[in-house]
Amino acid sequence: MQHAEALALAGRASLQAEALPPLLVEAERIAATLMLGEHGRKRAGPGEAFWQYRPYSFGDSTQRIDWHKSARSDRVFIRENEWEAANTLWVWASPSISMDFRSHLAPVSKRARAELLGLSLAALAVKAQERVGALGAPFAPDHARRQLVQIAGWMLARQGAALPAATRLPRYSSAILAGDFLEPPAEIAAAITPIAEAGVKGHLVQVADPAEETFPYDGRVEFHEMAGPIKFLSARAERLREAYAEKLSQHRAALKDICRRIGWSFTIHRTDQPPAPVLLALHARISGEAAR
Repeated sequence: MQHAEALALAGRASLQAEALPPLLVEAERIAATLMLGEHGRKRAGPGEAFWQYRPYSFGDSTQRIDWHKSARSDRVFIRENEWEAANTLWVWASPSISMDFRSHLAPVSKRARAELLGLSLAALAVKAQERVGALGAPFAPDHARRQLVQIAGWMLARQGAALPAATRLPRYSSAILAGDFLEPPAEIAAAITPIAEAGVKGHLVQVADPAEETFPYDGRVEFHEMAGPIKFLSARAERLREAYAEKLSQHRAALKDICRRIGWSFTIHRTDQPPAPVLLALHARISGEAAR
């Protein structure tokens, strides 16, 4: 039994190792492309107010070493200023089973795209020498490239709730939440409002498959609930299209209203569209927040 479990664990680890590099490579490629079209953060510099010392780690610039502090210790220390602490970026991609949905109209699943969006924005933050963290992860924020590996591995290994759990985040942080957000609006509001009330600027990205947008079904179709036993057989699926579109519109109006009330942005992204435009828009919003 123990041997079988060990083999299963080795198999899962192997699969994760195979999936991790492509996700990281794609995220960093997109981040590098976006950086070429921007001129970094629109701020004069990293700020003057001292915040804390921390040990030097791989990826840090040697120009940031505090030689006076380091000379009094057997370790090398980095001097960090206040804006670096205030503008930690937190990313979250829904691990819900509904995110595994991928229709014949899409090149990737909703989950794969949500993870790519989150990791790409994390890569942009790391390139700007800023801290990034994963909402709900068991490790602390960091600004080194190894943090991207940790976040990617954590995302790929996770299965869980469709909404983020209650988490205490530092005030003035930014958060990117990517998911399909098909849960009742009251549940979504209950999950994200406490984050906003803590002073976190957030951005909700609803990732949608094109089939969820257009309902391209005709004739006799049986619909299955991904996370449960519910089945529904429709003899004329096309007759449901108008009512479905109205229901989706009402749901999105409720999400926009929630985001408006808490001061967050709301964006819809389809998995048949390239990720770069939405990433560029989100990056600009986060940069604007950090510059204020």
